[in-house]
Amino acid sequence: MILDNIVSQHAEEAAFLWLLRDSAVSAPHYQLSDLSELESRIDAHLDGLRVAGEAGWIHCEAQLNHAESGEVFTAAYVALDGGLVDGLEKVLEVVHGEPATTRGLISALGWVEKSKLQGHVVNWLKSDTPLLRLIGLSACAIQRVDCGAYLIKALDDDEAGVRARALRSIGEIRRQGMDQALREHMHEEDQACRFWSAWSGSMMGDEAATEQLVSFAEADSKFLQPALELLMRRMDNASAVSLLRRLSQNQTVERAVVQASGYFGDSASVPWLIEKMNTPELARLAGEACSQITGLDLAFHDLESEPPEDFQAGPTENPEDEEVDLDQDEDLPWPDIQKLMQWWSVNQAEFPTGVRRLCGKSVKRGQCLQILQDGFQRQRQAAAMELAMFDQQQPLFNTSATAQRQSELLG
Repeated sequence: MILDNIVSQHAEEAAFLWLLRDSAVSAPHYQLSDLSELESRIDAHLDGLRVAGEAGWIHCEAQLNHAESGEVFTAAYVALDGGLVDGLEKVLEVVHGEPATTRGLISALGWVEKSKLQGHVVNWLKSDTPLLRLIGLSACAIQRVDCGAYLIKALDDDEAGVRARALRSIGEIRRQGMDQALREHMHEEDQACRFWSAWSGSMMGDEAATEQLVSFAEADSKFLQPALELLMRRMDNASAVSLLRRLSQNQTVERAVVQASGYFGDSASVPWLIEKMNTPELARLAGEACSQITGLDLAFHDLESEPPEDFQAGPTENPEDEEVDLDQDEDLPWPDIQKLMQWWSVNQAEFPTGVRRLCGKSVKRGQCLQILQDGFQRQRQAAAMELAMFDQQQPLFNTSATAQRQSELLG
């Protein structure tokens, strides 16, 4: 017996929970175990849709009218898992109309078993449609699969977005023997292609590519944050400090500099970060950067405080307020500045300067693996980047993959 209202609820809940999961993969308070728990709830609803058969797809198809990423994820998964070719075509039609929903489709491609993708990905890679070629490359990247000749061909694609995705994939999967091709694309007219060629080159250990990345940091481009995330790990200490000092003179990039101090991991930044906590807009981010360096959990160690009474971030209930962006630091604790200063005065001797740290310990392979096991998502992302610095051959660990796949890779 098919209960129509229950099947409809499965489709709605799967889409909603995926949106939560999409935010959780980069949230500062989620661990791998939390992702696993959230994904088990999504899987339960996907199972309900699978058991419902045709009725399950009918509700997924109806939800596609919303043209949102969560609904695209759910419908794409059900279509791929059930081998519904016509259903998958309808999903692709929605994605063509609303390219922003591509994120939901690509997530579904990383969620299903690899065997369910056979035939589809190759057809997309060979397609005359740029968006399908982009989806094919993204499917391989999220699974950390080298698509061979298709990746090489994509470097000369007429569509800049496809070229940029291919250039990024080289660094993610650590495709060897691509140094010359990456250097050539560093001089492209398209900014995204220039950036991802420099990013991948730097990931592969090319010093010239690392130097090229500096220009993206100093130009305050949209690639400032990912550029600094890699530069702080690739540059020598003196060069990294010099870059941070230059950038700190520009107030428009203060947030990026605060984050970069955490990426760099030298305890010499801690007093400066504590000072930045006096600025409400930077306080929580500075607290997170301090935690990245020292390993402190502000909530656990009773080093958090209440938010300032006169501070308000994100949209308000005032209809005349034009601020609509959500508070990007909402899930971070407010640091208690006085308590932190006292803690630092007592413990700073344990953190000599000139040593890069991640979560309180010097950056080493074992420390990175441990953080990937039990750290918070942003810490895990940092650990994945650090781990990639130790080995130019291994693909960049994907902290956005399903928790089950991550757990399998971590053993």
